[in-house]
Amino acid sequence: MTIQRAAFVSEAQIYGSADMPPLTQTLEEVRAELAAGAGFGARVDGRLVGAIRYRESDGLLLIGRIAIAPDMQGEGIGRALLAAAENASTATESELFTGSLSEANIRLYEACGYVESERIPDGDGTEQVFLRKLLAR
Repeated sequence: MTIQRAAFVSEAQIYGSADMPPLTQTLEEVRAELAAGAGFGARVDGRLVGAIRYRESDGLLLIGRIAIAPDMQGEGIGRALLAAAENASTATESELFTGSLSEANIRLYEACGYVESERIPDGDGTEQVFLRKLLAR
């Protein structure tokens, strides 16, 4: 929870609101997500510096939250966690989403082979950007 909240503060600043699920989600909700899916953590010298949650549904790997400690962003941890989730999956395709103002996230996902598949308006001038990637099997 600490990593998730710390990681998404910068997103809240971009969007001008802290009213977003990664910042309002309860511990019970996180536990329920993990019980319904899976996740990985990344540690550096014993310190938890990143986490990813994901699940599979009908041959599709659905990437949930990717959270990296602010002081460790840009170090390749997000890429490594994303690759770990993809490699652990038996799915043939992966999907994730981010907000349209989250340009760094979009650049990262595209650099990891994801391609924009859909944009859904949020009603506030922003959009949810969905990206997909075919997984080599």
